[in-house]
Amino acid sequence: MYISIEQLKKTTLYAVALTTMCVVGACTEQSTTKRQKPRVVVSTDIGGTDPDDNQSMAHLMMYTDKIDLEGLVSSPSYGSGSKEEMLRMIDLFEKDYDKLCTHVDGLLSPDSLRKLCKQGRRGLLPHKGYAEPTEGSKWIVDCARRQDRRPLWILVWGTLDDVAQALHDAPDIADKIKIHYIGGPNKKWGVNSHAYVAENFPNVWMIENNATYRGFISDKKKDDKYNAGYYDYAIKGHGHMADDFINYYGGLVKMGDTPTLLYMMNGDPDDPTCESWGGSFVKTKHTSRDVLHHPMSANDTVHIYTVMEIHFAGPKLDIDPDSVCFTTVIDKQTWAGYYLGEGDYCLRYSPHKQMTHTYETTSAIGELNGLRGEFVVDKVWPGTQKPTDYVMGENWYTDSSDPALWTEDRERLHGVQTTLKWRNEVLEDWAMRWKWITE
Repeated sequence: MYISIEQLKKTTLYAVALTTMCVVGACTEQSTTKRQKPRVVVSTDIGGTDPDDNQSMAHLMMYTDKIDLEGLVSSPSYGSGSKEEMLRMIDLFEKDYDKLCTHVDGLLSPDSLRKLCKQGRRGLLPHKGYAEPTEGSKWIVDCARRQDRRPLWILVWGTLDDVAQALHDAPDIADKIKIHYIGGPNKKWGVNSHAYVAENFPNVWMIENNATYRGFISDKKKDDKYNAGYYDYAIKGHGHMADDFINYYGGLVKMGDTPTLLYMMNGDPDDPTCESWGGSFVKTKHTSRDVLHHPMSANDTVHIYTVMEIHFAGPKLDIDPDSVCFTTVIDKQTWAGYYLGEGDYCLRYSPHKQMTHTYETTSAIGELNGLRGEFVVDKVWPGTQKPTDYVMGENWYTDSSDPALWTEDRERLHGVQTTLKWRNEVLEDWAMRWKWITE
């Protein structure tokens, strides 16, 4: 067949344009339609101190057609959460399930969800970052070791405690898993497990999401259908889960953990630098850590989200290392301090707010009792690398430090704009599924 020069030029230009479209679309939802569903285990502190996990659990159950869900691990660590709270949420979902299934193919059944529920760590891990295996940590190991070309994604909605335990017990799974971890306050509560993973498994594939997730939290001061008005607009009256939803923050959508699932649903999960409903991230060679051996004062400044180790000198005792020997109150919250041996006592803490913190110790050991100090937390993350920082491998990602992607309020949260920009689109998609329950 004869093709003229002009036709050839047009064909070439078309091919170039098509190639460009494909490259540009490589980070979009369009590029994910042909890939296999990701394998997912969720570790949640549902039923603990923050009811946003109940909201995220409702959302997750309504979208299991988008993933291959292999586990639901109750990892309360702090608070009174349990596997039973997940089962209670599944009971509610069961009452709405048939209606949803008329519109959605591939949703996991309530009985299938129940079989995936496992009990994880209750109570925070000690300074060393691991303790005894749990049903949940063993399940993570079993899932990671399954013969499958796909990695196992672990979406962490609480502390890293069960993930750290799984890695400690089965180091061979480190190259078989990918972790998306909602840090910030969870990092504060579970700082020992975070420190264990960062120090001992720097090459594990990790998104350390300390602030980006907060772009998905409603603004209670905005009375529109995507913020304070969303419950009335999309959820109210749409089934049994909707009737329960009002019990969490009065129906105000918080769902700070949901961006981990949104990240799997839209975009290219294997490239965190791409845009996705769950945000975008940057690669980091280090994650901040400060080791301090002096009483702290207002002259001491540390970075937000850093792992702080405050060391105190005391008597050399003949007791087991990792024994709790003192407590420290930091801004009305009490934290355990541990004996590391040779007269070295240590408190770990990870601040997630830009402010001045005060501390005071209490102990039966005279040298450790009544120590007071303060320190200033700045907005820098992760900052210029320091000798004490954890050095990370090639696959550790975190929130962007680009000020253009921060919030505009006084907290100036990192990376928030990369989730906030998609929030209305996500909520419209979810509104459709709520509507299906009553159609």
